[in-house]
Amino acid sequence: MKNASVDLLRGPILRSLLIFALPILISNIFQQLYNTADVMIVGRFLGPDALAAVGASSAIFDLVIGFALGVGNGMGVVIARYYGAQDYRKLRQSVAATVVIGLGLSALVMILGHFGLYPLLRFLGTPTSIIGQSYQYISMIVSCVGVTLGYNLCAGLLRAVGDSLTALYFLIFSALVNIILDLFFITRLHLGVQSAGLATIISQGLSAILCLYYIKKKVSFLLPHKSDFVLDSSLYLDLFGQGMAMGLMNSIVSIGTVTLQYAINGFGPLIISAQVSARRIMSFAVLPLTSLAAGVTTFTSQNFGAQQFKRIVAGLKQSCLVSIIWSIIACVLLYVTSSFLAGLISGSDNAMIIDNASRYLRISSLFYPILGILLIFRNSLQGLGKKLTPLTSSFIELFGKILFVVFVIPYMGYLGVILCEPLIWIPMTIQLYFSLRKHIRRLFVS
Repeated sequence: MKNASVDLLRGPILRSLLIFALPILISNIFQQLYNTADVMIVGRFLGPDALAAVGASSAIFDLVIGFALGVGNGMGVVIARYYGAQDYRKLRQSVAATVVIGLGLSALVMILGHFGLYPLLRFLGTPTSIIGQSYQYISMIVSCVGVTLGYNLCAGLLRAVGDSLTALYFLIFSALVNIILDLFFITRLHLGVQSAGLATIISQGLSAILCLYYIKKKVSFLLPHKSDFVLDSSLYLDLFGQGMAMGLMNSIVSIGTVTLQYAINGFGPLIISAQVSARRIMSFAVLPLTSLAAGVTTFTSQNFGAQQFKRIVAGLKQSCLVSIIWSIIACVLLYVTSSFLAGLISGSDNAMIIDNASRYLRISSLFYPILGILLIFRNSLQGLGKKLTPLTSSFIELFGKILFVVFVIPYMGYLGVILCEPLIWIPMTIQLYFSLRKHIRRLFVS
């Protein structure tokens, strides 16, 4: 297998960005298949209560996965900067520090999960009939968070040097393994809902092992030597700060979603099932937006390291245009197909589930152009090494969701849940726009 790195420092910008982002898109599709396969198989073979159990813990699932993904991508930003500057010594030291930080964070999350998961499910008002199954499922994911973090760190390393394709091959393989294990554990061994979490962990573990093997064979310049494990406080602080900033950003967004889940749980198992089905469909619909934004992070970071500031600005403009075009296409597609997709994902013909999931998709998709621009702005700031500004946008989202849960949803019902995130995207985008414009101007002045 040859080195699959894309040159983001030279040549046509949009072409390079799309080539780099396409494997990220496909990777994210298969990443979503992990949990979507759990939802579909659990719903079909274990019934609506088990589906609601997975749905009731989905916000916590997103919290854990989002944190792992954010930390991996965040530390990858620093590594991409050294790669762009062609400083291979600092690059290897950064990888060494990343390993140390990743192990420490994994242990911390596992300890917090062990003591806090069940109380959190109770605090969120998870219905008594499903709380046991919810805990079984999510505790499996959290107990093995080191596996998830390991894969995302390896994938982040490859993307940092422009290789978004290789991790895709391993992820496709392990996603298929996940589906096979789901079916085997649930339909043959009858292990229950927790086995869906076990299948996810085993599959992601395979991804991490294969990714690490490839790095050793094909891009060995990423692997640190013993002498690279040095305590460089400024490097550790930079990596830890960038990784935690992106990890916490995703976590704060997910904490807001967990808060929103509290309101959703109050509507009962049928609405919970509708919500989890709609969210799974939405996650696929916006994948081109999130994948392009992920590509923008690496593009911006590499060109920032190479001090090619005009190229950064041109890349941002072209990325925003592509993002808007896809958002319009997704809105039209979801308006036509939302009912069919809701029935397909939920495995149910219950009218209440399908109608509410369809309503969620048709309304929220109208705001996808705003979401696409928001993601481009936020990820470009991360690529420029800005830690606090993207974090501020996440706090806006968190506080907005709290306000909706307290003041809006009790009066508007499920419609308030549907409008919550789309309306919050507007002030977030405005804040990010003015922050990005200020930072870009400083680049040209310095």
